Order: sequence, then structure tokens, then C-alpha cells
Amino acid sequence: MVEQWCIRVPLKRGEEVRRELIEEEALDLSLRVRTDGSALLLPVVEQRENAERSDFEPQPGRQVLPRHEIVGGIAIMQDCDPAGAADILTSRPSIHSVLFATSEVSGEYRTREFRVLAGIPTTCTDVIEYGYRFTVDLSNAYFSSRLSSERQRILERMGDGEIVLDMFSGVGPFAITLAARAALVVGSDINPRAITLMLTNLAQNRTRNVLPILADAHHLPAIIPWQFDRIIMNLPLSSSAFLSEGFRLCKPGGVIHFYTLVSGKGEHNELIHELGGEITEERVVRSYSPGQWHAVYDVKVKD
Repeated sequence: MVEQWCIRVPLKRGEEVRRELIEEEALDLSLRVRTDGSALLLPVVEQRENAERSDFEPQPGRQVLPRHEIVGGIAIMQDCDPAGAADILTSRPSIHSVLFATSEVSGEYRTREFRVLAGIPTTCTDVIEYGYRFTVDLSNAYFSSRLSSERQRILERMGDGEIVLDMFSGVGPFAITLAARAALVVGSDINPRAITLMLTNLAQNRTRNVLPILADAHHLPAIIPWQFDRIIMNLPLSSSAFLSEGFRLCKPGGVIHFYTLVSGKGEHNELIHELGGEITEERVVRSYSPGQWHAVYDVKVKD
């Protein structure tokens, strides 16, 4: 038996969720899916929202691979393991490159440095997510496949015709996803390479109601002459430093989705209340590091 992260879903939704995980390349195909009472346990390649640990039997003929994250055609390993990288490349036909991150996400542009362990020496790939195609370059612009369910969660909560601001848009995954229901999405980022990739993604997804802006988010209240129904603030390392700008740009009664790193529940409650926000939900999105979590506060701006 092998212990692995898994998603617990009702049996009647098992096949639907299994197919979604396969599309995301998140299902651990080296392990057998198993039932637990009225639920199906689906093994996944890494920790994610609502995941739990459980024991699974290996699939006959499939080897247990080292832990890694998949982003499109790239696998990012947690350890610098060239032999394990070769195993991943051999076992997953959709993977063209296996990388190891030699630095944390850092700097004004939120980038990391990588070492290529196997495959094509590139940090560029295409990611398919709920029917959208995103071209990404992991060394030049921030992108996280782990937030795909968050993008869908917010899309489902939106009303038609909203005006939306994505303050740290990167290559555009939130902006392009939410544009399906919005009248207009403004996607802002300080990284010119991210904006260039967003323009590529807007064209290939035929999205025409997203306005890209190359700007420091601190300057947005002086640049944009209106307020928004909904604001996305996904800059977990330092988004609290921009929260006052988020409140200035949000309409009374509007919603801010504030993503940040926390070490415990309620860590940012005081700041949000001081700025005039009402927390409608606080939830952990994923584990970030030992003792830290990537969390989101859904905040309603008081009238």
C-alpha cells in the first residue's frame, strides 16, 4: 500500500471528477481509485483543496513516481532527483520537461529560477484549464494550476455584467476565466513579460472584454477613474500591502477576494475590518510551507 493525497467525492460524481482530474493531469494514475462507503477516493499527484491522506494499491505495471506538480507539459519536482525526473518523463507521455525550482517565488515580478532535470530545456508550456488554453513561461511570470478550482468558484458566484479588476493578473487565468460572465475585466500587472503572455492568451482564447494594464497596483486608484463590482487580489506574499488600494477601487457592496499567506485563522481580520470590510468567508486554498497556508478571504465592502 502507498499513502497519497486524495479527493473524496460521492460515488455518483466519481466519474465526472475523475475525468476533470485527468484533464488537469492531477489524477495519480500510478495508484488505484478505491471506494470508502458511499464515497470514491481519487488519488491526486499533490496536495490540494479538501485533499486528505489515504492508502492506495499501486496500479499493476505502473511505478510510483516521485512527488511533483504538473503545469501543462512540465513537471516540477519537489526534490532535485535526476533519476526520478527520468522516470516521470518516461511514465507521463504528456510531459516534455521536468524541472526543479532552485529558488522560491520572489521579487517584484513574482518569478522563480529552475534547473531542467530531464526533457526539453524550456520553462514554457501550454496549460488547458476548463476549456481555456494558457501559454505560460514559469521563469518569467507567475502561474499556479492549483488555483483552477478557485477561478471556477468565483465564476459561479458572479452575476452577469459585472465590472471586475484582477490587480495581479499574471498571464491572465483569472481575468480570462471571469470574462465569460463579466461586462469588462481589467487585468493589471507590473511584469511586462506577464502582460505580453496575457495578450497571447487573450488572442488564442478569443477573449475581447479584458483590458490589460501594465502598472504598479499602488498606482491603480490614480489611473482607473471608476470602481469595480469585484476585485481579485492574488499576491499571497504581499497582498496585504495593497489592500487599502483594493478597498478604494471597489464599489460599496462590492466583493474583494483577498488571497494571502496565513499561519492561523483570522490573521487579517483586524486589518479588513479597519478598512471597512465584512468577511463573508475565510478558507484555506492549499498548503504553502510548513506552518503556512495560502488562504482567501471573501470580503464585502460595506456601504
